[in-house]
Amino acid sequence: MPVIEIGRICVKTRGREAGSKCVIVDIIDDNFVLVTGPKKVSGIKRRRLNIAHLEPTDKKIDIQKGATDEEIEKKLQEAGLTDFVKEKIKIKIPVI
Repeated sequence: MPVIEIGRICVKTRGREAGSKCVIVDIIDDNFVLVTGPKKVSGIKRRRLNIAHLEPTDKKIDIQKGATDEEIEKKLQEAGLTDFVKEKIKIKIPVI
């Protein structure tokens, strides 16, 4: 099972949106992917993101490459994952 794939729901581990969930919309190259919340659901705008800042979950939705936020929102509702994507996760920051 490929971990980084289109439709995979992930948790952002870095930045001001750390702990929020997003969906992979497109794979740009070996290091970067295009993700979206969508903004109405989890607050994450569509943007390019380093895969080192993502933690994949075991959940996946069936979407086309480059799907719109409306299509993704509809698929999340069909799969019953809207509440799963809305909930935030507490990220533990290691103390050095």
